[in-house]
Amino acid sequence: GWGSQSSKVHIHHSTWLHFPGHNLRWILTFILLFVLVCEIAEGIVSDGVSESRHLHLYMPAGMAFLAAITSVVYYHNIETSNFPKLLIALLFYWTLAFITKTIKFVKFCDNGVGFSQLRFCLTGLLVVLYGMLLAVEINVIRVRRYVFFKTPKEVKPPEDLQDLGVRFLQPFVNLLSKGTYWWMNTFIKTAHKKPIDLKTIGKLPIAMRALTNYIRLNEAFEAQKNRRSSSPQGSRSIWRALCCAFGRPLLLSSTFRILADLLGFAGPLCISGIV
Repeated sequence: GWGSQSSKVHIHHSTWLHFPGHNLRWILTFILLFVLVCEIAEGIVSDGVSESRHLHLYMPAGMAFLAAITSVVYYHNIETSNFPKLLIALLFYWTLAFITKTIKFVKFCDNGVGFSQLRFCLTGLLVVLYGMLLAVEINVIRVRRYVFFKTPKEVKPPEDLQDLGVRFLQPFVNLLSKGTYWWMNTFIKTAHKKPIDLKTIGKLPIAMRALTNYIRLNEAFEAQKNRRSSSPQGSRSIWRALCCAFGRPLLLSSTFRILADLLGFAGPLCISGIV
């Protein structure tokens, strides 16, 4: 197909390949939606102060909110279909949005509007967010070379997604689906209708299998032994090997666990502040 880089590979899942900056794009889009909601609310409050209606205070932000949702849905469909050339439309959109918001921000500065005004701060944040999304789009072009280059980069899908027995798609879906486990809806519906067996559950991806993790841990442990051949081996060496092999997942899970425990106090504090 036009723009596709995997037409000769059989893929049995729709979501299989993430473009460069995938998670960063989703995080920036979530922040962008939040800032746009704040801008809409600020415009509605400002409009309520005056006697007449001023739709220009919140209508542009509302349209930008719809455009941001459309952009992430559009990106998701392009990514699942693996047609990167269609991303050129997003490149033009982020460029125009960045230019228009920058002009608005400069006009605020020329008219003496400063940080004491909420609209000034929101506009500055939007300039930064649109600029970062534009940078992400340019980086996709630089890495994948799908446009403006004579030889685009060929990308092969992971082996797990070519295996019909693998149904655990957590590493391959988008960030929103990872956070909500939306990809498990079909599996949950099937389990609700009838009992499931191991064949229905399927196999784990290669990176999550016990043998793969054992090999990683063993390699890290052997590296520790080679570097510290004269020192006694014990529990410290095991911990060093664990940190070397699985340090990043351990750090992320520990951070999220601490944040979850800290946020557990938010509910009682909010109730005590309200009552």
